[in-house]
Amino acid sequence: MPIYKAPLRDMKFLMDEVLKADEALKAMPYYAENETADTDLIGQVLEEAAKFATNELLPLNAVGDQEGCVRDAEGNVTTPAGFKAAYTKFRQAGWTGLDADPQWGGQGMPHLANIAVTEMNISANVAWSMYPGLSHGAYSALVAHGSDELKATYLPKIVSGEWTGTMCLTEPHAGTDLGIIRTKATDNGDGSYAISGTKIFISAGEHDFTDNIVHLVLARLEGSPEGTKGISLFLVPKFMVNVDGSLGARNGVVCGSLEHKMGIHGNATAVLNFDGATGYLVGEINKGMNNMFTMMNAARLGTGMQGLGIGEIAYQNAVAYAKDRLQMRHDPRVLPGEKADPIISYPDVRRMLLTGRAYTEGGRALALWLALSLDTEHHHPDEAKRKEAADLVALLTPVAKAFMTDNGFNIAVQSQQVLGGHGYIREWGMEQFVRDARIGQIYEGTNSIQALDLLGRKVLMDGGKKLQGLASQVEALVNEVADDEELQGYADQLGKAAGQVATLTMVVGHKAMENADEANAAAVDYLRYVGHVTYAFLWVKMAKVALDAVKAGKDKDGFYKAKLQTAKFYFDKLFPETKMLSATIKAGGDSLDVDLGMFGVERELASV
Repeated sequence: MPIYKAPLRDMKFLMDEVLKADEALKAMPYYAENETADTDLIGQVLEEAAKFATNELLPLNAVGDQEGCVRDAEGNVTTPAGFKAAYTKFRQAGWTGLDADPQWGGQGMPHLANIAVTEMNISANVAWSMYPGLSHGAYSALVAHGSDELKATYLPKIVSGEWTGTMCLTEPHAGTDLGIIRTKATDNGDGSYAISGTKIFISAGEHDFTDNIVHLVLARLEGSPEGTKGISLFLVPKFMVNVDGSLGARNGVVCGSLEHKMGIHGNATAVLNFDGATGYLVGEINKGMNNMFTMMNAARLGTGMQGLGIGEIAYQNAVAYAKDRLQMRHDPRVLPGEKADPIISYPDVRRMLLTGRAYTEGGRALALWLALSLDTEHHHPDEAKRKEAADLVALLTPVAKAFMTDNGFNIAVQSQQVLGGHGYIREWGMEQFVRDARIGQIYEGTNSIQALDLLGRKVLMDGGKKLQGLASQVEALVNEVADDEELQGYADQLGKAAGQVATLTMVVGHKAMENADEANAAAVDYLRYVGHVTYAFLWVKMAKVALDAVKAGKDKDGFYKAKLQTAKFYFDKLFPETKMLSATIKAGGDSLDVDLGMFGVERELASV
């Protein structure tokens, strides 16, 4: 069975020393009043979460992959052995409401704590982690847009984990283009609606964890406009809820089938058929896309965490293997008394391992920074600081989703390469990480869609205002370390690359004014460029803290030295990718403007 040790030391380093979360959280009355602002308390919570992830979830990971979920003739789904019992323990321990508002039964902990717990659960068992993860998104959407009656009926049960939630967007013919969905809603005249249609790819859409499942469903009310402007959001429970809160009759929603997938076998990915199911409007009519984005943004950050979590456990197992696997004779010999040396002796193996380490540690810094920014956005007393944090989260959410999942899959593949032939064999567990990691680049909006969101909506649409907010923080950091001889090189690379973002944005923007396809052609490379600049910014911050600790004689266990060595690797070997990306962005879309006949397309397309 694969090994896993929760990276608590790195989490503590980021929270306490890099982000100075204790100071930031205590400035927010919400956490101060709930007595949850103390990072020492957060540390104790994370230690308990690490035990649960390692002892309860990790042993079930291979079980879930091999058994999968089973649907019976009536549409009921049984999850893999041990999954339901683990969820019951998780719920009874209060983990489902960790960062939920106390008024709904939550513990009022910071998002910062919850995102760290999420990472550990994903590393240990990504398929299992998705069941409570989707519920968290449903909670966020209801808090933001639900009526008082819906909140009172459903939020306490979702927060306690007695009920779980889903998000139902995709249909067989409509994935990214939700404006063409066919699921319809009919006004029943009593405050409820009849929902009919089919939704596919619904993660945790049916299972045996809980007695009820709360589906948040996009549908078009009869008479509403075409396209996304005519979509509304509805709450559709699996079982109707009586006035006293008890469960009533089964609603008209059934699992028609389960998808047979490449990975995440332990999670039930369902086709849900709604046949006149009773639903309740969430928010205003025809505002469904706006309301669902509350849940989608939470899901996108959660998906980015999947890239981080799987990357972390894949990296850890690759390191363990590389230390133990003896092959060839290194010069000079590492183990003179043995017939061979450990493969970690060889530079290319260390290149693969350091790639995993640099991207996971950079990703963790981004995840915790965004989580603390969410705390600030929701609870800081200063409106200007709330706006600044909200802009940062909006800008970097697509980066977190796409950059972290691309990197996570890459780490899993390179970690598999470290294991050689054993990495291809099921019993070692590495091939499961590769399969499980792949979906992160696809769902919750493909990474290409994230790139279009970043460039089109978050940068060009607002004239680069959000991007300038990030640029200001980068500039301040570069100036702060400009006179530090040991950090100058990193700061110089970061400053030049950050300045280039503005140039690239103008180049693409001007081209896009003449041909909209130019933004499409540049978007993926543009997001990766911004991702590298963001990681570089965080690596300079981490390196500064680590260097100060080394100079002060605080590096008793070599942690800070390792952080500096990883920073050097990132800037020497990974960050230079920005130079290639700059060239491809500037090259534009001319090479993509080809005769479609080369792909076998025989008829002309008016849009080309």
